Amino acid sequence: MDELLNVALVQTSLKWEDPEANRVALDAKLKALPSDVDLIVFPEMFTTGFTMEPQNIKIEEGQKTLGWMKKKAQENNAAVIGSIVFSENKIHKNRLFFVEPDGKTSVYDKRHTFTLAGEDKVYKAGNERLIVNYKGFKICPMICYDLRFPVWARNTEDYDVLVYVANWPEPRITAWDTLLKARAIENMSYCIGVNRIGSDDVGHAYPGHSVVFDSLGKDLVFSENDEIVTASLSKKHIQNVRAKLRFLNDRDRFNLE
Repeated sequence: MDELLNVALVQTSLKWEDPEANRVALDAKLKALPSDVDLIVFPEMFTTGFTMEPQNIKIEEGQKTLGWMKKKAQENNAAVIGSIVFSENKIHKNRLFFVEPDGKTSVYDKRHTFTLAGEDKVYKAGNERLIVNYKGFKICPMICYDLRFPVWARNTEDYDVLVYVANWPEPRITAWDTLLKARAIENMSYCIGVNRIGSDDVGHAYPGHSVVFDSLGKDLVFSENDEIVTASLSKKHIQNVRAKLRFLNDRDRFNLE
């Protein structure tokens, strides 16, 4: 029997620097979620928008949102992914949480902070990748600007699903579309991109373009609307493509510094 992973991409507008309002809005959206969803993916900084002023967000909001994610994972019997502004010991991070229905939580801190916006000056970058084993799939989550750096996403662990959560603006959306497809093809994995939609308070517009590509670069779902879209990922698809084509066997071997 083929193992399937049913994924929900939550493409949504965000209230600027207002975690409570965003949690309430997402509560309402999730009521329409199909009952068979295994994985729910929110955009980058899904409770605040892409703010470069983390001091505007109360420190306790990080733990509040993590608690909310655990509640949503349990209620929907589905893992939940998304990044938020997370502060501890006076250090701010763009931190992604992967929360499973039983409460197990894994963490990834954004490796490539967005220097063009000064993110590197306000948020401490991470230096470790995350691979989560969930429902028979190996999942590698990343954040927005990480997408531009293929070496960081290089599939050395034979993961099955690469996930990018983002606040990717309209002027560079062609790069988003192109690079997500490339990451799927070169890594012979599913590639999921979840972007926000709408405008923020510093003048940036976001067109969505949340998408799922299979390991051959075929798009399974795509959206430009404020909505939740779903796709079903097949373990057999990954196994069959890799057994037939075996491109990953020829990958280069080198270490990151």
